[in-house]
Amino acid sequence: MSKRELMRKLEDFENPRIVPLDGAMYGASFFLMKLLPARFMLENAAERGDLKPGATICESSSGTFGLALAMLALQHRHRLVLVSDWALDRHLHRRLNELGAQVTIVDTPAVSGGLQRARLDRVHGYLREHPGSYWPCQYDNADNPLSYGKVAALLIDRVGRIDCLVGPVGSGGSMCGTSRYLRPLFPHLYTIGVDTPNSVLFGQPSGRLNLSGLGGNILPRNVDHSQFNEIHWLTPAETYAATHDLHRSHGLFMGPTSGAAFRVGQWWARRNPGKTVVTLFPDEGHRYVETVYDPQWLQSATSRPGRVREDPVTVATPNDPMRGWSRFGWERRSLGQVLGDTGQTPA
Repeated sequence: MSKRELMRKLEDFENPRIVPLDGAMYGASFFLMKLLPARFMLENAAERGDLKPGATICESSSGTFGLALAMLALQHRHRLVLVSDWALDRHLHRRLNELGAQVTIVDTPAVSGGLQRARLDRVHGYLREHPGSYWPCQYDNADNPLSYGKVAALLIDRVGRIDCLVGPVGSGGSMCGTSRYLRPLFPHLYTIGVDTPNSVLFGQPSGRLNLSGLGGNILPRNVDHSQFNEIHWLTPAETYAATHDLHRSHGLFMGPTSGAAFRVGQWWARRNPGKTVVTLFPDEGHRYVETVYDPQWLQSATSRPGRVREDPVTVATPNDPMRGWSRFGWERRSLGQVLGDTGQTPA
């Protein structure tokens, strides 16, 4: 059995279910989206000789990419060191430990780049101390977006013509990779990225992020800004409300990044009747039983009034203050072009 075949023990868990929603809107609902890029990165690294048999894998993650690596590392007898922060759910932390991962928690933000940069600095320190360790580097590894060719092929097979693709943006892999594969077949594809305030990915000033898997305080190389026609920013309260709407209206028990994508996809579909919309739903809601799906936690987290908008407000520049759901016409430009056109400079 080849290295590539060995790496595919969990491949059946990678594919999304294609769920019809309202009208011509579909949800690509994943059990654990990050299994796909994690497996693709590791198998290619093994074939190149970058990941040696029995070598340690080291990565920065506070969410599902870490879980995917832990599942794969266990299957293929690699030691895994994960560097995380306060956002790591305690149940996920326990699960990572049971899978054999060594989890290090960073609690002091870097001066620039916050906790995300502090985590990466810790990863670099570990790699220097332990030669031969492998770093997947999900933010910058080109195999991340490349892996989503498989998702694009499935969508084409199951849905056919796609007019609009909507999804959350974190590392940039899923949205940029899927869009890049779809656009040669559908040149008029309209791609909408979903972000959150205080995320630097599309020009917001860096600040505290309260949504795991959405946004970031550093800009990954895998975020290809030229793939996006439009960007939406949703607050945590709006995202939580949308997550419950998705569950109540369609029975899909998903995480908050999926809820955010659902809200934006639903909004675009209403304004473009007859157009086929696909929304990416990255992971299920089990990690959020004691938070997003707990009424007491939800009340404490969303107690301030006036934070949930039913429709987005169009902003003049990506660094405008965003106190609620906002949108900006990106028009498939680079980050430098957008910030230059709006009189801004990159952070």
